[in-house]
Amino acid sequence: MLNDATCFEHIYIALGYTDLRSGIDRLVAIIKNDFDLDPYDKGSIFLFCGRRTDRIKAIVFEEDGIVLLYKRLADGKYQWPRTASEVQEITPQQYRWLMDGLSIEQKKVIKKTKPDSVI
Repeated sequence: MLNDATCFEHIYIALGYTDLRSGIDRLVAIIKNDFDLDPYDKGSIFLFCGRRTDRIKAIVFEEDGIVLLYKRLADGKYQWPRTASEVQEITPQQYRWLMDGLSIEQKKVIKKTKPDSVI
């Protein structure tokens, strides 16, 4: 489920470190109080990563309750942004990069051009 984010309208990642011992109630409180977002927004996923960067937790609201997802990589680490503790909305492409072990901010990306700018 966490490898595909096409069903989500909004993808939020909690930058910095999150204590992954936290359960649903604590993570929902972080979403509400610290990030001023609605954890009950259907179509949104909220991602959290701990210090070890080899595991993440996600909060998703479904019509009948909240789902807590937990993923631990067998090998490798996530390239999680470690700026101040805040939240950032990312694109589905950035999400795929993150799940593939890449940074969400690629340094060398081929820029798309318009047909009239191609020689």
